[in-house]
Amino acid sequence: MTPDNARWTADVDKAADERRQMEAELAELKDRAALLERELEAMSPPSGRFAGYYTAYYATTGFMLGIFGACTSLLFNVVGAQLVPSDDLQRHPLKLIQVYLTFPLGERALHIDGGLALAVGCCLYIATGMLLGMVFHLFLTRYTASSSFAKRFAIVTVLSLAVWIVNFYGILSWLQPLLFGGRWIVDMIPPWVAAATHLVFGWTMVLVYPWGLYIPYQAVPEKE
Repeated sequence: MTPDNARWTADVDKAADERRQMEAELAELKDRAALLERELEAMSPPSGRFAGYYTAYYATTGFMLGIFGACTSLLFNVVGAQLVPSDDLQRHPLKLIQVYLTFPLGERALHIDGGLALAVGCCLYIATGMLLGMVFHLFLTRYTASSSFAKRFAIVTVLSLAVWIVNFYGILSWLQPLLFGGRWIVDMIPPWVAAATHLVFGWTMVLVYPWGLYIPYQAVPEKE
């Protein structure tokens, strides 16, 4: 055998060995893939939903949705101040904010007629609404998830009035005099105004309730 023929034969044998190695490796990969497919078929598919009640999610969304409830309640009071004139509470569009500021500022808040203080008061009003929004949304999602709109509306109406009564007559009626020497919020805000602002807040939370529902991600299967 000539050197050229020997070299050619060696190259052919080397190529054949590499092909056999690649075929063996490919066969192993196919076996591995088949094994993984059988294991996947034996596994139950993921549900795609969070297991249990998603408290953190609903608390967060309720906190954000409370902005809408607070702004609607505040706007209701501002517009109502122009539609229902009165010698006391309604003479100023933001008189409600002025009275609420007596909790941190005391009686001197009643002499604030504008400027940064009332702007801060509006922000505090909205912040309080965000905290209440968290409570309302957690309650709605946990206890009225399967209820009709009418039933949810009725439940929130009762809840809003209960929050008003507890806040005003169960807490502020004794806490504000204890801390600031007067109970201006309870005495200066007519009951119907306080009840109405709480109702508008609660009804708004019912309307925006679907915006805060947890909808799990659904993977769309690829078309072959």
